[in-house]
Amino acid sequence: MATTLTWLGHGCWLLHSGQHAILIDPFLDDSPAAPVKSDQVEADYLLISHGHADHVSDAAKIAKRTGATVISNFEICQWLAGQGVEHALAHNLGGGSDHPWGRVKLTLAFHSSSLPDGAYGGNPCGFLLTLSEGKTIYFACDTGLFYDMKLIGAAGIDLAVLPIGDLFTMGPDDSIEAIELLHPKRVVPSHYDTWPPIAQDAAAWAARVKAETSAEPIVIKPGEKIAL
Repeated sequence: MATTLTWLGHGCWLLHSGQHAILIDPFLDDSPAAPVKSDQVEADYLLISHGHADHVSDAAKIAKRTGATVISNFEICQWLAGQGVEHALAHNLGGGSDHPWGRVKLTLAFHSSSLPDGAYGGNPCGFLLTLSEGKTIYFACDTGLFYDMKLIGAAGIDLAVLPIGDLFTMGPDDSIEAIELLHPKRVVPSHYDTWPPIAQDAAAWAARVKAETSAEPIVIKPGEKIAL
C-alpha cells in the first residue's frame, strides 16, 4: 500500500503508512479550513507538537474514540491523561521511539506552548519521521527559523512540511532559508490561509522555492494528498 500524506487544513496532517494512520496536530471541529470533522477521522497514533488550541483541541476526543496512542511531550501527555486518554507515550526534545510504521523523533521548535485551560504545555517540538519503507518526513510544526535545522537535514529528508503563514510562525522568506538548511527533496507549505492574518500566496512561494532552492515545491488544498 502506497504511503500518502493528506492535508486537513492549518497544521493538521494525516499520514497513512501501510495499515497505520498517524494524525498530526488535530484541529478540525473549529477550523475553518478543515475538510472533515473530528468524528470522521481514524487514527492509530496522534502526534501533538505543542499545547495551543489550534493543534490540540480535538486530540482527547479522537484518542478516546479510536484508542490511538498519543505521542507528545510529557506535559501534554499528562494533561491528556487527565481528560481520559488512556494511551500516551511521553517524550522530550531529542528523544524518539520505534513503532510498527517506523521511528519518530522530537526535534526542536522555537515557539510557545500553553494548553487551552492555561496549563503549562512544556517545550514545543517538531517531528522527524523515518518510515519503515525508508522515507523520511520532517514536520517543522509551529516554529521560527533556527540554524540547527541544518543538523535535522543531515538525516536526509524526502519531504519537509514547513509553516509559511508568518505572524505566529516563520513566513515565506524564512521558509526559503529553512529549505536551504534542510535540503529536502520535496517541500510542502503548512499553517497558512486558515484566517486572514496568516494568508499567503502559495503559488508565489512555490515559484520562489523553484528559483532559489534545489527542492521541489508541492502545493495542495485541504483534503488533497501527496504520495510518497
